[in-house]
Amino acid sequence: MKSIVQLLHFGYHQAMSCIFPVAIFGTLALSGTVQVPFIERYDLILLVLLTVQVLMYRSGLETLDEIKVICVFHIIGLLLEIYKVHMGSWAYPEPGLTKLFGVPLYSGFMYASVASFMCQIWRRLDMDMTGWPGLLSAGLLGGAIYLDFFTHHFLPDFRWWLTALVVVVFWRTWIIYRVRTVTYRMPLTLAFAIVGFFIWLAENIATFFNAWKYPDQHEVWQPVSFSKISSWFLLVIISVIIVAQLKHVKATRQGGNRI
Repeated sequence: MKSIVQLLHFGYHQAMSCIFPVAIFGTLALSGTVQVPFIERYDLILLVLLTVQVLMYRSGLETLDEIKVICVFHIIGLLLEIYKVHMGSWAYPEPGLTKLFGVPLYSGFMYASVASFMCQIWRRLDMDMTGWPGLLSAGLLGGAIYLDFFTHHFLPDFRWWLTALVVVVFWRTWIIYRVRTVTYRMPLTLAFAIVGFFIWLAENIATFFNAWKYPDQHEVWQPVSFSKISSWFLLVIISVIIVAQLKHVKATRQGGNRI
């Protein structure tokens, strides 16, 4: 019985942490099936997501610090989207007033939703880490991963080498999280893989509802390549590195020493 109660509490906090991601994919689904007059679909999605963010902040579901992190990830994601669309990796074929270099501004929120989940679950489960490799190692690795998303179009793709390096760098890093009064832990690399898998599932939903299209989906929708999980695995690492470092900086300023 105690295990069931723990699982329910864990599921509740996971669900509450997914409010913004669910809002994104729910809006994508509804806007793809229901036509709203006088506003283009991409513009409507941006308006809805901005409204959700305001409501989450005003209701206390998100803090000001978390909003700042989301804004950082929105910019990081938008820059990556602009580059990838320019290189022909995927496209946003529908019209919209809020498009920049062919990319709708709402697209940055899809990356920011990962940060929103990370911030929310970190706070709700009172997360901590042991064996954190430090800013230099984690920062250099995160920068190399982000750079590889750009350079693999004209240089060799170091994705698998970077994945192996992740295992080495974070081999001794464990996530500590708490559900009610019980403390649990999990290898950080396993958490990367789990979150990456679920983002891949969400990506299939998003492309099904025409959030964007890969080249092989223009004629008819088909599942996103399973290999994309490795891309999301690496992107999640960037998210965790930034969020963890910001949490560490904040804890240090407040006199703590967590992570």
